[in-house]
Amino acid sequence: MNDQRVFQVIKAPHISEKAAIVGDASNQHVFKVATDAKKNEIKAAVEQLFNVKVSKVRTANVKGKSKRQGVRLGQRSDWKKAYVSLEQGHEIDLSAVGG
Repeated sequence: MNDQRVFQVIKAPHISEKAAIVGDASNQHVFKVATDAKKNEIKAAVEQLFNVKVSKVRTANVKGKSKRQGVRLGQRSDWKKAYVSLEQGHEIDLSAVGG
């Protein structure tokens, strides 16, 4: 996989309370990914970007919420998130990656 596609597939880590619970319990990380990304692309991108071994990837399509903006109704964008399970002994330190 080329370097440009890696950064198109993985958009950002998804930081939430649920992601923290999942990460602590079962060595998983949650990422916002491109809506057209396949599981094998996500696996290859995470392995290449963070130098870890991925055991499995689960994905979920998140529907955008309807929001009012004054009189008009607006719609947030749909997006996709990936739950990435790492093999035993591998770890991603997201605090070191950002800075």
